Amino acid sequence: MAKVIQSEADNFNVGDYVTGVLPWQKIITVDAQKVNPIPSKEVPLYLYLSVLGMPGMTAYTGLLEIGKPKQGETVVVSAASGAVGSVVGQIAKIKGARVVGIAGGDEKTSYLTDTLGFDVAVDYKRDDFAEKLEQAVPDGIDVYYENVGGALSDEVFKHLNQFARVPVCGAISTYNNTEAELGPRIQETLVKSQALMQGFVVAQFSDYFKEASEQLAKWVSEGKIKSEVTIDNGFNQLPTAFRKLFSGDNFGKQVVQVSEE
Repeated sequence: MAKVIQSEADNFNVGDYVTGVLPWQKIITVDAQKVNPIPSKEVPLYLYLSVLGMPGMTAYTGLLEIGKPKQGETVVVSAASGAVGSVVGQIAKIKGARVVGIAGGDEKTSYLTDTLGFDVAVDYKRDDFAEKLEQAVPDGIDVYYENVGGALSDEVFKHLNQFARVPVCGAISTYNNTEAELGPRIQETLVKSQALMQGFVVAQFSDYFKEASEQLAKWVSEGKIKSEVTIDNGFNQLPTAFRKLFSGDNFGKQVVQVSEE
């Protein structure tokens, strides 16, 4: 997010706030077509970097266009306390699903059930994770919103129901691997379950952004969706904040505030 300090574009004025894919620097010149205006300042600006921004769009489109949860189905979300996963779980609850969130540590799992309203939360850091996951999904899994990959997801795939849907948003546990991982092959699982596993990037659903932004804003205003952010202050905190995404030390959306304005 950035604040306009000078503008030669008719649709942007000095003082406007915009979002976009911007570099880590204090001043930048950008093409007006490559940034999006903040439609309202009636809510905290950081929400446009979380539930009302790209993470919210990713959650909404991936879950509803690929996952297609139905009333009473079981939806499992990995990285469930993160910016995307937390919104996925809350949307699934709104749609009438039974929601199981996977996160690391007592604080995050309690947050999922006590604050966000997930039905069950499972701690992947526990030695008995596989057992607890099995107990959490006695009727199997209809939708698995994949954010993590790796050994965690190997366990989840064991419980896919027939015709399950798996939107693949990311695989953050593998991003820093220096060698290819060897592990269970999922092709046989997909054949047996006749499941759909589909990777996506949020930009492919741009036709749905208006619908998504309006619906998410409505749910936020009604208190049906809550959004947590971790805010670090100071431009020099950017590298530290970035590392938190891989260590799991952040709650919800990780934000760095570089100005009080």
